[in-house]
Amino acid sequence: MRVVVIGATGNVGVRVVEALGRRDEVREIVGVARRRPGPQAPKTRWVTADIREADLVSLLRGADAVVHLAWMIQPGHDERVTSSTNVDGSRRVAEAVIEAGVPALVYASSIGTYAPGPKRPVNESWPATGIPSSFYSRHKAAVERLLADLAATHPEVRIVALRPGLIFQRGAASEIRRLFLGKLFPPAAANRRLLPILPLPRGFAVQAVHAEDVAEAYALAVTSDARGAFNVAADPVLDPSTLASALDAKHVPVPAALVRAAAAATFRLHLQPSEPGWVDLALQTPLMATDRIRALGWSPRHTATDALRELLDGIRDRAGTSTAPLHPAGAGR
Repeated sequence: MRVVVIGATGNVGVRVVEALGRRDEVREIVGVARRRPGPQAPKTRWVTADIREADLVSLLRGADAVVHLAWMIQPGHDERVTSSTNVDGSRRVAEAVIEAGVPALVYASSIGTYAPGPKRPVNESWPATGIPSSFYSRHKAAVERLLADLAATHPEVRIVALRPGLIFQRGAASEIRRLFLGKLFPPAAANRRLLPILPLPRGFAVQAVHAEDVAEAYALAVTSDARGAFNVAADPVLDPSTLASALDAKHVPVPAALVRAAAAATFRLHLQPSEPGWVDLALQTPLMATDRIRALGWSPRHTATDALRELLDGIRDRAGTSTAPLHPAGAGR
C-alpha cells in the first residue's frame, strides 16, 4: 500500500507515520506538511504542501489511501483563517481524492462533531451536528456533512471518520500549551504536586486517548475494510472525581456559568487563546461508546489518566519533538 498522510508532523501525525511504518502491508508513506521535518522515518517520503492551495490531485494520484489530519486550532480570534484550512481545505482534499481515484479516505474527526448529549456512552449514530457555540465543533460537523455527501455520491470510495476524545502525549506538551493555555501559562504550574484543588463544574466529563493508541486506530482504519464513523477513547472517563484522584487534588465544585464567563473574559482580553466554546464542548458533548472500534481489534495500551499525567509532566518539563508544530520553541522557529 501507498498511503498519503496529510498533516503528518502534528500531535497525531507523527504517531500515525510511525504506526503505518510498522505495517507490513504498507510499502510507502508520503508525509505531507506545511513545514518539512528534519528527521527521516521508515518508508516515508516527505512533501511540503498547504492544502489550501497545493495541487492535491497530483499529490494523491497513485495512493491506496489518504489519511487527512490537517487542522487549525489557532487563531481562535479569526475563524476565517481556521475555516480556510479546516473546512475549505478539507473540501479540497475530498475532491482531490475523487479526482485522483484514491479508493480510501480516513478523516480525523472528533468527539467535537457530536450534538449536545447525555454524559453516558452513546454510539456513532448520535447526531454529528456539533456544538453551535464552538467554531472547532462547527468545522468538524461541516466536514462530516461533506463526507456524508461524498459517501452517498461515490460509494466506490471507502470513507472512515475517526472520532477520538482528547489526544495526549508528552511529545505534544509544548504545542498543547501554546494552543490552549497560551504563553502566559507558566509550565511549572502543570506540576501535579502544585495542584492542591481542582475547581471544576460537577457536570464536567471528558474522554481522552494517548496519541500512540489513536495512531493504531488510524493504522487499522487504513489497512482494514472499515467504513463509517468510529469513536476512539480510553478508560476511565475524566470527570472531577477521577481527575482529583489522578492528580492528588481536592475537587472544589464551581458553577459552570462562572467557568465559562472566566474563559470568555480572558479570551476576549487575549490572556489565553481558548475560546469559551471549549468549555461548552466539555460540558455538553456526550460520552462515547467505543464498542465499534474495539470490534476491529483495537485496544488502548494507555489509560486516559496515564495519558493526562504524561501530558502534564511534559508541559512542566517544556517537552516537545523536532517537528515544527511540536517543537518547544514553537511552530515559527
